[in-house]
Amino acid sequence: YGREDFLVGPANEAAYALIEAWPDWPDSVLVLTGPSGSGKSHLAAIWAERAHAWTVPAAEVTAEAAQHLVSNGALVIEDIDRPQNRDEAALFHLLNRARERGCPLLLTSALGIDALGLTTPDLRSRLRLAPQIAIAEPDDALLRAVLVKLFVDRQLVVDLGVIESLALRIDRSLGRARDVVAELDRDALGRQRRISRPLALAVLRRLGLDDEADPDG
Repeated sequence: YGREDFLVGPANEAAYALIEAWPDWPDSVLVLTGPSGSGKSHLAAIWAERAHAWTVPAAEVTAEAAQHLVSNGALVIEDIDRPQNRDEAALFHLLNRARERGCPLLLTSALGIDALGLTTPDLRSRLRLAPQIAIAEPDDALLRAVLVKLFVDRQLVVDLGVIESLALRIDRSLGRARDVVAELDRDALGRQRRISRPLALAVLRRLGLDDEADPDG
């Protein structure tokens, strides 16, 4: 989650630029949206380090905790899209307290505000007023670059044919790329084999990600 580990491409460059622009934000509250595995938590971690912010999941924002959380300065609230144990009244109170105190606040969500299914009109209104920046699904070039980096991070050397085969077959998701590389690493270690294109295709088929894959190449 270091700044040097974040790969920038067309899908995330606007969001990255806004994170880097802090504290020159248009508002003290920012909502960062994007599909699962798109890099929201990574960007949030970059900002948290920059702003000396705490990071808490939305489920931990309770009426009792709201005042205490805001009193500690900048704050990241992760995954406000998850309704499980989401206390809308506490989130509303926290937003109000953050604005009163000028506390910088970054919220992450896999969904846009209107798709959250919020039942508290005042909370929905407050979030709509906050600037929003979205991360899109990665393009082909970014997905390939991420795959290369994931293998390098694990000190694995693979042919470009493996990268190409994976990029053509997996979902356009950085989270999916991480999962597949981890599975390939485990499989290769278990078999004591290098990661080849046939092995990659076999693993994809086992994971149900490529029904047409031919493990024999």
